[in-house]
Amino acid sequence: MGRTELTVLVTGGTSGIGRAVAEALATKGCTVLATGRNPDRLELAERIPGVRYLRLDLADPAGPDSLAEELGDLGLLDSIDVLVNNAGESQSGPFEELPAEAIERLFRTNVFGPVRLSQLVLPGMRARRRGRIIMVGSMLASFPLAHRSSYSAAKAALRAFATAARQELSPFGVWVSTVEPGSIATGIGLRRTKYLEEGSPYTQDVTTMLEHLDANERGGIPAEKVAATIVDAIVAPRPREFYSVGSRAPLPFLLKRALPRELVSKIVAAQHGLKR
Repeated sequence: MGRTELTVLVTGGTSGIGRAVAEALATKGCTVLATGRNPDRLELAERIPGVRYLRLDLADPAGPDSLAEELGDLGLLDSIDVLVNNAGESQSGPFEELPAEAIERLFRTNVFGPVRLSQLVLPGMRARRRGRIIMVGSMLASFPLAHRSSYSAAKAALRAFATAARQELSPFGVWVSTVEPGSIATGIGLRRTKYLEEGSPYTQDVTTMLEHLDANERGGIPAEKVAATIVDAIVAPRPREFYSVGSRAPLPFLLKRALPRELVSKIVAAQHGLKR
């Protein structure tokens, strides 16, 4: 946006990528509002100086509207310059065995919540004819992986919302971008929700995939590198529609265009110990 004295709302701002974004923007002099499911539990040493913490549980259908009401009471809702939709749930499990309620919660958290929150801050951005909305996706949206179907689908849906919304909003000076990280060393594997029935015929496959996935994430790029890409999208006069970072990007996307789709899927599977 050509300036850094911005009011920024970062969801999932208490850990990982969200925390790194909040810290980077606070250092630049932005007014930063960071959300978490339980921000009151943060110790003083865990809080970033100058950052205001607010509660938001995206798994709660009323969560975004409750946050918007609080922001309105604080006189901040219509002054949000940038929304970074970072909060989300990582989920794994065989397609056949994923509980319906787990899929529904994942989509509330990773898709419906960010979409609703974006809708709530847009009137202020559109009225001022400037704004940024950053959707933090995943390279699994572009390269789906076995036993990660729900997560891949949710991130792909979020990217589609962002791409279409960008076309609608750019005439008003509001730019929507998607950032797709690859493997990131944030410890998210420890928080991933996992579904696997006892005696499942998929047990060996799932175990192998998770072992490789967790190893890739432990060796992934730091959250700060993703945060730097997000900051670039925020301050650029005309941000790109799509950014990828980590996992040797942009090479995988070049190969995706050059190779047959089924071959790309086999390569993705092989990288996670699966033979297809």
